[in-house]
Amino acid sequence: MKPARFDYIRAGDIAEAHTALAECGKDARVIAGGQTLMPMLSMRLVRPKVLIDIMHLPALRKIEASGNDIRIGAAVRQAELMAWPDLRDSLPLLKAALPWVGHAQTRSRGTVCGSVAHADPSAEIPLSLLALDGAVELSTRRGKRRVAANEFFTGMMSTTRADNELIEAVLIPKSQACTGYAFQEFGRRHGDFAIVACAAVATDKSIRLAVGGVADKPTLRDWPALDGTALTDALDAFAWELDARDDLHATARYRRELVRQMGLATIEEARKCRA
Repeated sequence: MKPARFDYIRAGDIAEAHTALAECGKDARVIAGGQTLMPMLSMRLVRPKVLIDIMHLPALRKIEASGNDIRIGAAVRQAELMAWPDLRDSLPLLKAALPWVGHAQTRSRGTVCGSVAHADPSAEIPLSLLALDGAVELSTRRGKRRVAANEFFTGMMSTTRADNELIEAVLIPKSQACTGYAFQEFGRRHGDFAIVACAAVATDKSIRLAVGGVADKPTLRDWPALDGTALTDALDAFAWELDARDDLHATARYRRELVRQMGLATIEEARKCRA
């Protein structure tokens, strides 16, 4: 099947992209890497009247420090972030999660912000953004706003982005001293959609666990530094609170059991990685 007819705008700058979004609203879609959008267009799951290409804007191709955050522009490819020399020291959780994102071929084209915009509940980058208290930078002709990850994702492939807003960047806090980070995922094959994915952040006083692939959006819990049965009881309660469902790949019961076992293993790994 071929996409339905649409007009194509190759934005010359961010202002042109803002203008096109303001004029076309819900009839427009933004494309950068296109690894998710192009199949959706071909299957006619989406039928925009206008496609706005932002991939060629130098202002959106940057990875840079912004205060205590790392700012990743909307045109930065996943492979470029993986190759960034400071990734291990600045964003160790992303260092662990990115190899699970699709395959080398898709990472060479797909963008970091594109994965966030798509908001697939099984996706590794939105899960990591949530676990790290990251944020999304949105802009229009009138200005910018910053939305925390826990407010940005609202449901299955659904976000708070307005029709006239452009995702310019994501902002992810740099790693902290005496904090451990870990990521684990289970799928049918490496690179497939996650049946369950876990991201953990641990200090000597707290534990954070974010889970993807189970509910209709990535979900997290914060606990004090629990151990033993107190931790397993907390994981058990968390697994039951998630809106797990049966599907072609796994039963709800199987997913909950994975949350219990993988969640514990990911937390233990994060504790070992504390520097």
